[in-house]
Amino acid sequence: MTIALQAPAHHASTPIARPADHWRDRPVAQAPDWPDRDLLDRVVGQLSTASTLVSPQECDDLTTRIAQVARGEAFLFQGGDCAETFQGNSSLAIRRKLETLLQIAVVLTYAGSLPVVKIGRMAGQFAKPRSLPTETRDAVTLPAYRGDAVNGVEFTAEARRPDPRRLHEMYQASAATIAVIRAFLTGGYADLRQVHAWNQDFVARSPVGQRYERLADDIDQALSFVQACNMDLTGTRSVDLYTSHEGLLLDYEEALTRTDPRSGRRYAGSGHLLWLGERTRQLDGAHLAYLTTIDNPIAVKLGPKTTPDEVAAYIDLLDPHRRPGRLTFIARMGAEIIRDRLPALVEAAGSVGGTVIWVSDPMHGNTITAPSGHKTRRFDDILDEVTGFFEVHAALGTHPGGLHIELTGDDVAECVGGGEPVAFDDLHAGYESACDPRLNRSQSIDLAFRTAELLHTHFRAARAPATLRA
Repeated sequence: MTIALQAPAHHASTPIARPADHWRDRPVAQAPDWPDRDLLDRVVGQLSTASTLVSPQECDDLTTRIAQVARGEAFLFQGGDCAETFQGNSSLAIRRKLETLLQIAVVLTYAGSLPVVKIGRMAGQFAKPRSLPTETRDAVTLPAYRGDAVNGVEFTAEARRPDPRRLHEMYQASAATIAVIRAFLTGGYADLRQVHAWNQDFVARSPVGQRYERLADDIDQALSFVQACNMDLTGTRSVDLYTSHEGLLLDYEEALTRTDPRSGRRYAGSGHLLWLGERTRQLDGAHLAYLTTIDNPIAVKLGPKTTPDEVAAYIDLLDPHRRPGRLTFIARMGAEIIRDRLPALVEAAGSVGGTVIWVSDPMHGNTITAPSGHKTRRFDDILDEVTGFFEVHAALGTHPGGLHIELTGDDVAECVGGGEPVAFDDLHAGYESACDPRLNRSQSIDLAFRTAELLHTHFRAARAPATLRA
């Protein structure tokens, strides 16, 4: 779902010729062990006749906008929950998340003087891959929690039993989320003046707010100028937000995939952008094979063990026509190794003529265990990985295309540090995530301003005359 004042033109591409269900012949990683296959078939059959959640035209619009990123003309920001939950899918929680996403987008837009493509990690992110298929507590072993789309988080045999009916509940929850997004974006809540007022409030009350006062003042002046002249200098008068999630549950994805009668191309109807995760990116796997059958923009998460040859293979398989906007690589390396591992991957993409977009995910490579046993992340490590990402692209002369973070609009305590610091001792009282730790609202805005400083420095150097850079 997207609300945009000026929709990009429809693009043309070659219809996919391979069998639509050829992925079924490949090994399926991270597949739930559904105990009732007949029930699964009935639920999938119902979903196959349901209305899609997004349209082909919206997916094409997003491809066009991401193509701007590929050309260095825009920046991509993607954010949202590690794993959405049915219980946490209230209108209030969604609105708070949207407010945070828009706050970050405004800061990044004016820092880089570029439009920001906004993508919510929402309306479908109800399933998660796991490192182990089971979990053991006090000598009791049960199936691992795989997200509300599969089973329940409670540690009981009944809750942990995979239930296909949850796939239908995920569909309904995703549709409800999209309805809230639409109401939010068309109801005046996304007015840029209002969004910037939230940022000014952050600057005024944050212990580190003084650091960002100048940028906040610059944004205020720019907004005043745009408003006074009734101009759209950087594309920010268009209010658009696209949805994304990991394409993990292939039965669900296939059930909501449709062929567009206008073009003969297939689209996943569950979300605008789908990505391959670090645990499902096998070159011979079913998940990659499925993504080759759809025309949505797609992404691949690249962990620290990714090789240059794999990067080249992903491009050949997923973007054979080298179409800008089709393929995004989301690097999730870890702060300690991003500077060592990323350059070879970026160079490999360039060597095969890839027009991919590079996005930093500074969350997943920096997970640690707190003394209390909680999974957490240090804000300084997250910031260091983003900094390393920019440093790599500056050294290679390539475009740092975007930022992907796990966040919430609520005042949780799941990641430690930040301008309003969260300590290890705070985790026991403020930890709400059903899976991985998220930045809270204050930490998210703090990271946005830090990233804005990196953006401003990067593009100022990139736009300087060669003699000045020398």
